[in-house]
Amino acid sequence: MKKSIGNMYEFVTHTWNPISGKCSHDCSYCYMKKWGELAPIHINESEMKANLGEGNFIFVCSGCDLFARDIPDRYIERVADRAKIFDNRYLWHTKNPMRFFDWKESFRERDVLCVTMETNIYDRRYMNNAPRIMDRFSYLCEYSGEKMITVEPIMDFDVRDFASMIIDARPIQVNIGADSGKNNLPEPSAEKIDMLIKTIEPYTRIHLKKNLWRIYKK
Repeated sequence: MKKSIGNMYEFVTHTWNPISGKCSHDCSYCYMKKWGELAPIHINESEMKANLGEGNFIFVCSGCDLFARDIPDRYIERVADRAKIFDNRYLWHTKNPMRFFDWKESFRERDVLCVTMETNIYDRRYMNNAPRIMDRFSYLCEYSGEKMITVEPIMDFDVRDFASMIIDARPIQVNIGADSGKNNLPEPSAEKIDMLIKTIEPYTRIHLKKNLWRIYKK
C-alpha cells in the first residue's frame, strides 16, 4: 500500500494494488502503458499481505481494473475478503460496473463505486475493449450505494446529452481531469467544459483535477 501522490485523487489517502498486470480494456491512453509491455494479470502476493491500517480512504487497483472481464472470480474474492479485515473506506474504480454488481454484497455501505465515463461518445479507436459508455451508465444508474463518476481523460462530448447522463446517474461527486500522457485525444474546448460544469454543479459535488488546467481554467 502506498500513500496517494502525484496526479492521483487528492481525497484518497492511499492506493493498494493487490492485482497487477495488463488490463484487458487496453485503452490507448492508459498511463500504465508508459511501463511498456506488462505481465499477464496476476495476484501481487506482497500487496495482498499489506497492513491496510484503519481510517483510510483507499483506491483499490489503481493500476488495472479489478472488474475487467478477464479477472478471475477468485482474485476478486481474495481482494474483497482482505479489504474487509481492515476498518477503512474503499474506492472501487471500474469501467465495467456490470461485473461489480456480481460482488456488491461483498462491500461495505461506506465504500464508493466510481465509474469512468470519459465522454458520452464511445470511440473504439481510443477505448478498444472497454465496455460501451451507455452500458457503464445503465449499471451505474441501477446502483443505489454511494457512487462517483470520473471524467478522465476528458474527451469531446455533447454537452446536453453528457450532462443529462451524469445528472440521471446521481453521483455524490464527479471528478474531471485531462489527458496527462500526450495521447492526441479529441478534447473538448474550455467553453464546453465550463458549460458541462455549470449544468451539473447544482446536482453533485465537482472535483477538478490539477491536470485539467491545461485545457480549462475556471
